[in-house]
Amino acid sequence: MHHTKAIAPHAKWLAALALGFASLAVNAQDLTVSAAASLTNAFKDIAAKFETANPGVSIKLNTAASGVLLQQISQGAPVDVFASADQATMDRAAQQSLIDTASRKNFVSNSLVLVQPKDHAYTVKTLDDLKSDKVRRIAVGKPETVPAGRYTEQSLTAAKLWDVLQPRIVYAENVRQVLDYTSRGEVDVGFVYRTDAILKKQDVVIQLTAGNHAPLTYPIAVVSQSKEKALAQKFLDYLATPPAREILDGYGFGAP
Repeated sequence: MHHTKAIAPHAKWLAALALGFASLAVNAQDLTVSAAASLTNAFKDIAAKFETANPGVSIKLNTAASGVLLQQISQGAPVDVFASADQATMDRAAQQSLIDTASRKNFVSNSLVLVQPKDHAYTVKTLDDLKSDKVRRIAVGKPETVPAGRYTEQSLTAAKLWDVLQPRIVYAENVRQVLDYTSRGEVDVGFVYRTDAILKKQDVVIQLTAGNHAPLTYPIAVVSQSKEKALAQKFLDYLATPPAREILDGYGFGAP
């Protein structure tokens, strides 16, 4: 009996220690956020603020063209939050039951612009100017996977220019690649989001805003296979708070 009393405090201590480790494990949470390439800078800043506000949380940011991100999720990549640069890609995610549709919401808007390298010899003032022989290379995101490319196709098709300009189009893997090609002067013209153009305003000039395309709003949703649904929803809610809105506004994103 005496022996039992002697080890009881020790057992209690071990139990307390085990509980401590268990709570540590619960508090250390990883959240994987897959976001459209155009959100890269804003989401890096937002992730840092969210981590500070939620100790023990670590956000892994995965950025690429929206269509590529959808493919990754459909192939079973462990993702908790998906932010797309267009509605069509998120619609496909919903059709494949890859997202919790109840969590889906639009959180920012953007606009599609035509940019040229700074000090380009020929200034494009209208979409029709793209037919000039001085415009030899036009950078566009691949419409199959890059929303900005799909918006560009819609805009140029409405202007009856898409088919005509095909020989001059250089396809890029995502909108940031279009921006890189244009800022380095490897193409004469590129179609990017206004938010991207702002990032490289020392290298590119916005010549016009392209119209006649689907509304440019970005949806975000919790991924159905997420093992951190409550935390994922918390991240979605955080995007509407003043600290997050300030960052998004700073990068040129509009209200949804």
